[in-house]
Amino acid sequence: MNNKTGTIITLTGSLLIFAFGMFRILTESLASTPLFAAYVFAIAGFIGVVSNGMALRKLQTD
Repeated sequence: MNNKTGTIITLTGSLLIFAFGMFRILTESLASTPLFAAYVFAIAGFIGVVSNGMALRKLQTD
């Protein structure tokens, strides 16, 4: 697997984790997921999106 492909896959995964956390925080419809876990997902997903986005940008300029 290429570095660019791996970075795109991890960026997508981080975006999905962030989206799940934000969905739980904003709608409060998933009662089975504790609110603390939703905040952890949102924060970790956001950090992953930012770091993988920066890595992808660096790979595209090289």
